[in-house]
Amino acid sequence: MGSSPNGRGARGRQPSGRGILDNPPYKLMLVMAALLWGGSFVVLKDTLDVISPAWLMAIRFALAGVVMVSVFFPRVRASLDKGHLVGAVLLGISGGLGYLIQNIGLTDTTAGHNAFLTATYCVMVPFLHWVVARVRPTVANLAAALIAVAGVGALSLGGEDPFALRWGDWLTIVGAFWFAVQIEIMVAVARGKDIVAMTSIEFFVMSALCGTYGLLCEPIPAPAVFQSVDFWLAMGYLVLLSSCLCTIAQNVGQAHVPPAQASLLLSLESVFGVFFSVVLFGEELTLQLVAGFGLVFAAVLISELA
Repeated sequence: MGSSPNGRGARGRQPSGRGILDNPPYKLMLVMAALLWGGSFVVLKDTLDVISPAWLMAIRFALAGVVMVSVFFPRVRASLDKGHLVGAVLLGISGGLGYLIQNIGLTDTTAGHNAFLTATYCVMVPFLHWVVARVRPTVANLAAALIAVAGVGALSLGGEDPFALRWGDWLTIVGAFWFAVQIEIMVAVARGKDIVAMTSIEFFVMSALCGTYGLLCEPIPAPAVFQSVDFWLAMGYLVLLSSCLCTIAQNVGQAHVPPAQASLLLSLESVFGVFFSVVLFGEELTLQLVAGFGLVFAAVLISELA
């Protein structure tokens, strides 16, 4: 999670002109991150049965922040200047909104739908960049947007309900928009910053935002939730693997893999997400759903490779 929202992290120094078989360890790191993020959709879906979305995210990111600061304390302490703090706050607000809305949406949709619709942030980024930086989208970007719309249509049209996207699906798309905003903010604030240190601070901002929403809008979790072994196993996956390890793997991997290849590997998150949804939750894959997923994934690939 991704995603995500999304590659939902910073790009480091980007080499160019390397073949697809170069740097296999770093490419494996990116595939591992995509795999773990894909699995997180299923873990989240299961965990949301016992705790509300905002509280789950607040706990997840608070613990992730504690782990990251503990491991990278010297770097974080050296980065407590205005530039890092402002950047972390902006990234935390946009990322926090993305994760919060995405996970509220997950309560009313399948893990597979949530994974693929979250991936549409890749298609949104060029158009958001057009608004912010006045850089026109390419023909490939426009084609990707049209294909994505067709994919969403295939996921929603037909059957007894003439427009079957549930409110959870629409919320997932709104969450994807905020992941796109986060990427645009990263472009503006990342230059010359310690991304690992800024991400560590960002986790606490995301936790505070989600916790505030939880206090205002959701019931406080029952004490029995925190006595469950399954809950802490899920939190261990989300905190240590999906948040901390994936963030490090993404940052390191993207520093050694050309952008187009890195984005392509990270976009496998949505494929892994629907795979785990089918295997573990028995999500039915009709021909229409396969077509919808295929179109959305094709749109993501076209947008990233463009």
